[in-house]
Amino acid sequence: MRQYSKANTTVFYTILLVLCLMSLGPIILMLLTSLKLKVDIFNDVSTFFFMPTLKNYSQVLHDPSLMRYLWNSLYVGLLSTAITLVMGCMAAYAIVRFRFMGRDVVSLTTLLMRMVPPAVLTVPVFGIWTFQYGLSNNLHGLILAYVAINLPFVIWILQSFIQQVPIQLEEAARVDGANPFQVFFLVVLPVIKPGLAAAAIFTFRIAWNEFILALILTNRATRTTPVNISLFLTEHNIDWGQIMAMGMLIAIPPMIFTFVASKQIITGMTAGAVKG
Repeated sequence: MRQYSKANTTVFYTILLVLCLMSLGPIILMLLTSLKLKVDIFNDVSTFFFMPTLKNYSQVLHDPSLMRYLWNSLYVGLLSTAITLVMGCMAAYAIVRFRFMGRDVVSLTTLLMRMVPPAVLTVPVFGIWTFQYGLSNNLHGLILAYVAINLPFVIWILQSFIQQVPIQLEEAARVDGANPFQVFFLVVLPVIKPGLAAAAIFTFRIAWNEFILALILTNRATRTTPVNISLFLTEHNIDWGQIMAMGMLIAIPPMIFTFVASKQIITGMTAGAVKG
């Protein structure tokens, strides 16, 4: 029995190691390519054995427009995440706690809306944003589009967290004289902090990495970093070294944001732990 358990453990960790290597493979390849000269990139022999160089990073960092595009992405990502969380948690709370006609239909519709691919919405969004509201070539128009895309999923994921909040906590707060806003902000939100952190990670990463809507709704001054990377792909040349260097650089802010938000998830999960 002990040998059987040991064999299962070995198989489990072997599969886990293979999955980790598959996940890290593209990142490792991107890092290695960013440290190569163009000659080494197209040389099959120098896949792992080459002289590393920071030339690609130097060229990317000396681009005067880089910081502007990074700021655009950061502004769009943070603001769209904040707006989506505020609207999403309020809508989810209303769906869970309030009784009204069509509540189940609204809850299901939010999930169905998230299943619509953003590429399908490209043409109508471009037409409405450009010809009716004048929101094209505007960061706030792009933020509004991201809020509309991410809001259904945030509502859906936060519903399950709010349902786990004991109604007795809210009733006790009302007995103590708390108004509905105090109940929501001081009682419910601290309890669902892990859900808010998870929704924030999802929303920020979508807004940071999205390309299609950012391409059609921005111009030279308002484009984001994913759109800027596509400029390295030209008809006559593809500078893979700079593309990979830029990819490594723009991967840093989402990693930092995910690390900070994940700490809130752990804090929320362990907040109610009791020593036995």
